[in-house]
Amino acid sequence: MQKKILILGAKGSLGGQLIKIFNDDCEVVAWDRGEIDITDNELILKKINDVKPDVIISAAAYNAVDRCETDEQQFELAKKLNGDAVGFLAQAAIEVGAILVHYSTDYVFGGIANGTNNERMKQIKKQGGFKEDDKPCPVNKYGETKLMGEQEIIRRSGQGLKWYLIRTSKLFGPKGESELAKPSFFDVILQLSKKRDCIDAVNGEMSCFTYTIDLAKATKKLLEGGYGYGIYHIVNSGPCTWYEAVVELFKIAGIDVKANPVSSDKFPRPAKRPKYSVLLNTKFEQLRSWKEALREYLGK
Repeated sequence: MQKKILILGAKGSLGGQLIKIFNDDCEVVAWDRGEIDITDNELILKKINDVKPDVIISAAAYNAVDRCETDEQQFELAKKLNGDAVGFLAQAAIEVGAILVHYSTDYVFGGIANGTNNERMKQIKKQGGFKEDDKPCPVNKYGETKLMGEQEIIRRSGQGLKWYLIRTSKLFGPKGESELAKPSFFDVILQLSKKRDCIDAVNGEMSCFTYTIDLAKATKKLLEGGYGYGIYHIVNSGPCTWYEAVVELFKIAGIDVKANPVSSDKFPRPAKRPKYSVLLNTKFEQLRSWKEALREYLGK
C-alpha cells in the first residue's frame, strides 16, 4: 500500500532531497513556512488530522547558532522551533498513529569536549566518537534547544509515539529553494577560492560531514528496513577537521589555493563550537565516506 509521507521544511536543503527520494513510490505532502507554522499547536493538530499521514518527517528547524547565543528573542524563537514545536508534532503523530522522524545534531554533545572531564573525553575518542546512548551535554544555546526537542520526543515514547530521532552533522548538498537556505561549507569555500590565494581553516574541531542526498536515502531505508524505533546517528563515514575538509575539497576540485590550518581563536564567534563532536553510528549501516560523497557532489 502506498504510504502518505508528510515532509516539513520542504524547501530546505534536506527537505528537497527527501521529497525527491520519497516521491518515487509514496504520496508526498510537502509543507514549508508558507503552509504551516510549526509553533502553533492547534494549527498543527488540525492540519495533520486533515492529512492523516503515515509518516511525519520534520526537517524544519532553527539553525542560526550565533544569533541564538546573543539575542534573547532569537533564543526564545529557537526554543519554540527546536523544542516546543517538536513536542507538538510528536503529540499530533500520536493522535493520527503516524511515525515521527526528527533530525537533531552533533551539537548536543559539544560540552564534554570543551569541558574539563578529560578522562571521559579520552573514552569517547577511544570508542571512535559519541554513541547513540551517550549522555548529551550541549556547549551552546543552539545545542540546548536541539536537546529540548529530543527530550520532547523521548518523554512521549511511553505514550504510544512511534519515532526515529536521527542525529546528523555538517550537511552539504544541493541548496534548498527557501530564501533562508544557506550555502554549505564547501560552497562557501569554493566561492572564497575564486578571490583568495590562501584560505585559513580551523584545524582543532573534529566532526563528520553528511551529504543530504545520502541522508535522505538513509531515512527512507530506516523507515523501510524494519529498524527499531529510537535514536540513530547517520553521517558519512570518516571524521575530519574543517582544515582537512578544505584540503580534500581543493584536491578533488583541482583548485590551486593554499589551505592554512589555524586554531578556532582565529575566528572568534559568539557561540562556542564543539572541539570534538564525532557521531559514531552503531545501529545503522555505514554510509560511504564523505570524500566519495563530496566527489559526487562536485561531479568529479
